[in-house]
Amino acid sequence: MKKYIKIARIDHWIKQLFIMPGVVLAMLITHKKIGDVSLYNFIAGFIGTCFIASANYVINEWLDAPYDKYHPTKKNRPVVTENMKVKWVILEYILLSIIGLGISFSVNKLFFIVAFVLLIMGVLYNVKPFRTKDIPFVDVISESANNMLRLMMGWFIVCCDSISPSSVLIGYWMAGAFLMATKRFAEFRMIGDKSVAGLYRRSFKFYTEKSLLASALFYALIATFSLGVFMIKYRIEYILVTPVMFLLFAYYLAMSLDPDSAVQRPEKLYKEKRLMLLVVLFIISIAISTLVDMQFLHELTSNALIKIEV
Repeated sequence: MKKYIKIARIDHWIKQLFIMPGVVLAMLITHKKIGDVSLYNFIAGFIGTCFIASANYVINEWLDAPYDKYHPTKKNRPVVTENMKVKWVILEYILLSIIGLGISFSVNKLFFIVAFVLLIMGVLYNVKPFRTKDIPFVDVISESANNMLRLMMGWFIVCCDSISPSSVLIGYWMAGAFLMATKRFAEFRMIGDKSVAGLYRRSFKFYTEKSLLASALFYALIATFSLGVFMIKYRIEYILVTPVMFLLFAYYLAMSLDPDSAVQRPEKLYKEKRLMLLVVLFIISIAISTLVDMQFLHELTSNALIKIEV
């Protein structure tokens, strides 16, 4: 059973912490306290998301096996190197899906709906005739949409009668697209040979380093603009967070240029000390901007002209 458990990528469950910003955002906007959030909903929401993600990982690994053999490291995955049975893979997918959806349903109806959509996105991304991962740029957009879905799931853990602002949803989606585009760029550089890269991932037949970098910049601009709209609209103090946010984007892009970059393995990014330091700095700046009122910043959004004396 070990090889079947391995393809569920339990070590990737840490990625499901992407629901946390949704939880925090809902608490900030709706002014709810920690005691107002159901502990059961939080734990069940996280575990349910993990099982849904594992179901998607299972079909991803199985259906990618013919292509992963061309990747320098993924060629060592169990589905490539070991004789795994399709009937057990299908059974594993069904069980993980049922458990994930069942736990999600116990949270609330809206959480369940988004969890179901997250499961469907895994099908669209991996299964023919859809298989959006083979279509250049669509692969990034469709995969990163899962970030937005996780944000919504975090929101619905706290609130079941409203939805998060569209500006932050778009910003979170495009931030995910930026992360995915830089991952593609790092993978493309590591493989080195475009023809081999195209055998591993069909979309690589159409990508170049230039197009991947340009797309990453495009997603970053949309993400930072949308998040900036949210910050200014809901609390002007968050404008002080933007320099740290821009630095995070820039540093992450710089990391993608490293040989065998850690950007290729997002689940291992917590080992990158400088990146984690920037993340901590980002969280601290958000906390300060949330707790401290800065009246002089409110004048920047006033319709009145700022008077000066000469």
